[in-house]
Amino acid sequence: MTMTSNPDDPACEVAHGHAASPAHGRTLVAVFFSPVAGLLLRYGRDAGFRPVLVEPDPALAEAARAAGLAADSGGLEFAGDDTDVVVTDHHRPELGAMLRDALDSKARWVGVMGNPRHPAPHIPALAALGVPPGEIARIHRPIGLNIGSRNPAEIAISTLAGLIADRNGRPGGFSF
Repeated sequence: MTMTSNPDDPACEVAHGHAASPAHGRTLVAVFFSPVAGLLLRYGRDAGFRPVLVEPDPALAEAARAAGLAADSGGLEFAGDDTDVVVTDHHRPELGAMLRDALDSKARWVGVMGNPRHPAPHIPALAALGVPPGEIARIHRPIGLNIGSRNPAEIAISTLAGLIADRNGRPGGFSF
């Protein structure tokens, strides 16, 4: 079977393998090694993001490397205006410091995973570090599209879909 495409539609050409995917120049940073972070970065690479894992705990950074992920144990000072930062664990003691550093960077988008029906632990963690309420309000939570995610792959897909919609200036969902 021969696949046909529409040469007047660049997206169609890419979908049929007749053209290369465009480079978007975006960096996707997952903060904290977790099953969701691993999948988010793998799927993100396929979606045109430059994936980066930041894991401040040396033992967890080593575990991430053993799992095949390139892990940076440093901070977020490298994040630029082409960077989307996703904090994948809101229970870590480093939560406040990592979010503060993300807000202090030039990252264009900062979000933290968490169920919107539960209190947001990042708010008191950042307030305790002296981060002003206006800066705390820049953090997206919840993140991703509301697809009823129940496992790491679904959470990663939901999060990545939301970032792609944002990158492409779209609302997400089924509205076109």
